[in-house]
Amino acid sequence: MVMFKKLCYLCSVILKHSLMEKKNPIEEARRYVDNAKKLLREKGDLDFETQSYMDRKYVKMAGNTLWNGVLLILDAVFRVKKSKRSRPDISDYQQAVGPRDKKLLALVNNGYNIMHLSMGYDGIQSKKICDEGFQIATEIINRCSVMMPFLPAA
Repeated sequence: MVMFKKLCYLCSVILKHSLMEKKNPIEEARRYVDNAKKLLREKGDLDFETQSYMDRKYVKMAGNTLWNGVLLILDAVFRVKKSKRSRPDISDYQQAVGPRDKKLLALVNNGYNIMHLSMGYDGIQSKKICDEGFQIATEIINRCSVMMPFLPAA
């Protein structure tokens, strides 16, 4: 009986993992952008007079969410391989993207600086800079969606 339960659990984990793998990465990346927007809209506490977010915590969370959405689509399109480290870093993404699309490389570099560093680490409070991060994320996703191999309907 215990063995049967373990087998059922293992099968459910494998099934769940395989279903997660089949999600459309374009839609998933766009969902990340929507989640980040919702987070700042609901929790960011925007001061309309100064056009600044009052709570850095939520700017950081939104920046990290945006950057993760960008990495998701970049991984799907470019199959970025990790180098000597345990996970890919920005130079691995630059090497994968650069030879194929210079405009996308510029977007990735700007996105890294705005979404990951300025928003995700520093928690920059300027709405204008955060909006630029959202715009860059959307541009990266749109540009990658054109490069994406054919995806079956979800």
